[in-house]
Amino acid sequence: MPTPILTPEVAAALDAGRPVVALESTIISHGLPRPRNHEAALEFEQLLRDRDVVPATIAVLDGVPRIGLDADGVRRIADDDLAKASVRDLPILAALGGSGATTVAATARLAALAGIRVFATGGLGGVHRGASSTFDESADLSVLAENPVTVVSAGVKSVLDIPATLERLETLSIPVVGYGTREFPAFWLRESGYQLDWQVSGAAQIAAIMRARDELGARQGIVVANPIPLAQQWDPSEHDRVLAEAFAAADAAGVRGKAVTPFLLGYIVDASGGRSLEVNLDLARNNVKVAAEIAHAWSALSR
Repeated sequence: MPTPILTPEVAAALDAGRPVVALESTIISHGLPRPRNHEAALEFEQLLRDRDVVPATIAVLDGVPRIGLDADGVRRIADDDLAKASVRDLPILAALGGSGATTVAATARLAALAGIRVFATGGLGGVHRGASSTFDESADLSVLAENPVTVVSAGVKSVLDIPATLERLETLSIPVVGYGTREFPAFWLRESGYQLDWQVSGAAQIAAIMRARDELGARQGIVVANPIPLAQQWDPSEHDRVLAEAFAAADAAGVRGKAVTPFLLGYIVDASGGRSLEVNLDLARNNVKVAAEIAHAWSALSR
C-alpha cells in the first residue's frame, strides 16, 4: 500500500506536537445527503480550527491514503460516488488506483499509521442483531483492538445489539469510558440502559488514560462514550415508535443479513421526517468538540 500522504498542515502539527483530530469520510459520502454533506464536512473541520486543533479528514483518493484533505479532496468525498472502504479494502484500492471514503475502522488504522491519536466520529460500529447466525460484526471492533487511537463516539446506533457490542469490546480488551456518564449512550439517545464500569469528568483524565495505556505497552484503542446533550437527543417515545416500525418493515420486506442495517437506517430517516438526521449531525458536532478537548490535553501531556 502506498505510504499515506499527509497535508503540510497535518504534518507540521504532528511534528510540533500540536493537537490533531482525525475525521472519517464515510459519514460525509454515505451518511448524509448532498449538498448537506459538503456543508457538514467543512463545518466539522471548522469546529476544530476554531478550537486551535488541526483537522485530518481521511480518505483514499486515486489509490493513495490521504491524511487531511485540501478543498478539492473535501469536495470529492462529498460529491463523487466513492466506495465505502474498510481496512480490508485499502490494499485493493491502492492496487487498482481506486477512491474510497474510509469507515471508522479504516480511518482509525490510517490515523494510527500517521501518528494521530484522537479521532471523532458519530457512532461506533458494533455487533448486529442476529449476529449469532449471520456473524455480522463491524470491523471497527477488531481494528480498535490493534490500533492505539482514542475514538470519541455517541455509542452505537440502537438498531445494533448493544449488550453484545459491549461484551465484544470487553473481550477485545478495549477500554470503554463514559464521558460524564456511567451509562453507554445509544447514538440518538443519551441512555441505552447498559452501565459502564468507568466514567471520567474531563479531557485531562482521558489523556492520562492514554499515557498509562502506552506505558503498559498496550495496543488497543480507547472508546470514549460521549452522550448527546439532553436538549438535542431524539424524543425517546418517537425513537422507539420509529424503530419498531423499521424492524417490522424489514421483516415484511424479507430483508435479511447484511442488508438489514442499511434498510433500517434508510427507513428511520424517512419515517422520522429527517429528525434522526438532524440528531446525527448534532451528536457528531458534540463529539468533534470533545475530541478537540482531548487532543489539547494529549498534546499538553505529551510535550
